[in-house]
Amino acid sequence: QAFFCLLLCIPWGSSCPPSCQCTERAGAKAVLCSSQHLVEIPKDIPKDAVFLKLDANSITRIPSNAFRHLSHLEELDLSRNAIEKIDRAAFKGVAAGLRTLDLSSNRIRNIPKEALLALNAKLRLANNPWHCECALQEVLWEARLDPDSVQDITCHTAPREEYVGKPLLQVLDAGVNFCSVRQRTTDVAMFITMFGWFTMVIVYVICYVRHNREDTCKHVEYLKSLPSTQGHAE
Repeated sequence: QAFFCLLLCIPWGSSCPPSCQCTERAGAKAVLCSSQHLVEIPKDIPKDAVFLKLDANSITRIPSNAFRHLSHLEELDLSRNAIEKIDRAAFKGVAAGLRTLDLSSNRIRNIPKEALLALNAKLRLANNPWHCECALQEVLWEARLDPDSVQDITCHTAPREEYVGKPLLQVLDAGVNFCSVRQRTTDVAMFITMFGWFTMVIVYVICYVRHNREDTCKHVEYLKSLPSTQGHAE
């Protein structure tokens, strides 16, 4: 009876995922799931977790609302995984309280700026095969990056070959603006579209005028072919 009473008295929120260890660190719950061959984020992480280590696993994606129930979370380590995709709402629910977020040493090429710009956490994004583009530039400008890892954010691919292999910060310091390149591309596309519509309107007007002129000529010829009033009178 005492055993069953003990089971009933244990709150569900204090349970620990089978592949993790849950400990107390300075009075706060730490959930340690490092090097456990995980391919996805565990569903049963305790709600009162403050520190969560998921590093050195095989996680490939961070889905929307993955940590939404962890309202006390302050430190999140997702480094040394195989993360390729991060959904826009991946950190929804924890953005305000999160202090550090480690995404270094993954396979991230690009990331929706909405996923990171709402965060107040210090970010580590180093050692990923980044595609240098406007969204990444905006993250670099707006997010709180760990200064010790900024130089390791390098361009694995880029719009121009000369930027490949260089630290993104160095490329931006040289005066490159990936967002202005995108804006120019958009402006050119809009100009081409407007020119196409203008051409169609001009062609339509020309065809309309020509068609009316032909109808007028036919009508005049028809009138000329009719017997004149004077001819009838004679």
